[in-house]
Formats: sequence, C-alpha cells, structure tokens
Amino acid sequence: QVRLVESGGGSVPEGSSLTLSCVASESMACMGWFRQAPGKEREGLAAIYTGGGREFYGRTYYADSVKGRFNISQDNAKNTVHLQMNSVKPDDTAMYYCAADPLGCYGGDWLGLGPTPSHGYWGQGTQVNVSG
Repeated sequence: QVRLVESGGGSVPEGSSLTLSCVASESMACMGWFRQAPGKEREGLAAIYTGGGREFYGRTYYADSVKGRFNISQDNAKNTVHLQMNSVKPDDTAMYYCAADPLGCYGGDWLGLGPTPSHGYWGQGTQVNVSG
C-alpha cells in the first residue's frame, strides 16, 4: 500500500509562514493538500500534477481561499510535495492532510472530490494552529 508521510505542522502566529511536506512511498500522478477544521467540511486546498504528460506535469490548482497565499511545489525525484503557507490566518487552523491519486487531478475537480476512493491515498494528517 502507498504510504504518505506529512511533516511541518505546528503552532504559529498570524501572518507567519509555514511549509508542510509530504513524502509518498511511490510515484503518483497527482498529489495535494486538504484540510478539515472542527465543525467544517473537508476542504481541498491545492493540487499538483506529479505525473502525466507534458501538458499536465507541474500544473497546479488552488482553492480560492488560499490562492495567492499558499504555493504547492514538488520534488518529483523524491516523491515529495510541499505546501508553502504564507500570511497565515487563524481561519487556517485545521488538520492538514496530504493526498495522492495515481490517476490524475481531474482538471482541478479533485480538490472537491478527493482522491479516487478505490485507488487514492491519504496521509495521517499534520495539525496547524494559527494564533491571532
């Protein structure tokens, strides 16, 4: 089974920066980040094509709530993705989950759907707390 290991979570003040990392045990077509706060629905944040053809590789997708503040990147040789979080807000407080899908990012719809249930993978999550 594919394993995803997240790191980088912690408690930071509002306005600071934080970088989350996720290492997959094998190559995936799409990797990204989701979060869930108490009382709220799971929210897709960012995804990147870590595989696929030339027209897809490296393509990124962002939720409006984090666009311009968060940046997703990859170190493909290490099966690793990063989420650079800038200008964080208290509303960013949540459990952040790395996800991976061997099929693709579905043109960005993956952020709403999540990984393919039968073939997608989830990490254990890393907690981010932003104080006001």
